[in-house]
Amino acid sequence: MFRVLRTQRYTYQSIRSLFIQTEQTPNIDSIKFKPGKAVLGTTNTKEFLTPRDGLQSPLATSLFRIDGIQSVMFGNDFITITKQPESAWQLIKPDVYAAIMDFYSTGQEILKRADEVSDTTILDTDSEEVAMIKELLETRIRPTIQEDGGDIEYVGFEDGVVKLKLMGACRTCDSSVITLKNGIENMLMHYVPEIKAVEQVLDEAEQISKKEFEKLEKELATK
Repeated sequence: MFRVLRTQRYTYQSIRSLFIQTEQTPNIDSIKFKPGKAVLGTTNTKEFLTPRDGLQSPLATSLFRIDGIQSVMFGNDFITITKQPESAWQLIKPDVYAAIMDFYSTGQEILKRADEVSDTTILDTDSEEVAMIKELLETRIRPTIQEDGGDIEYVGFEDGVVKLKLMGACRTCDSSVITLKNGIENMLMHYVPEIKAVEQVLDEAEQISKKEFEKLEKELATK
């Protein structure tokens, strides 16, 4: 197990026929909402970073209408909501509960168009190393990451470097680097000797944010 051990904290909200459980994650801005029913119903996840992305799902669309919501991720039986840092959970939670309740009362499909092939689907063109990496990510690593309201996406394997994208609660979590290096990298390198390192792939917005943060750190260091 490669996340920091902690005491799990749960709260429950009973709304009509739903009994919604919330679970804390290592990221203070992310919470797992568990409606007691299947969300995606598979080990795959689906993340929405913008309201435009959320148009693929009626539930995601409703959640993005709530002030303060930054991103939404669906898992097997949970929904990870990440809020903007300046927003308060006590103001957001009631609207999230209502959106989840309203969605399940309609009987709609969670996604308008389901993905047939996931990032860890083993293809005929995959090398033996890539196939092993995908299997480990799917069966050994992904379940643990999803317990904390996050997920990982396999991006590629090149020159001995496995490239992964962190999702959900892991995307903005302070301990994500520890998870990536001490957990994922160690396990993959143990089973696949050809692996030299594991690197995080950042979205364009994340790259800009990282550069701005590094710039600020340099400015503070010179003062």
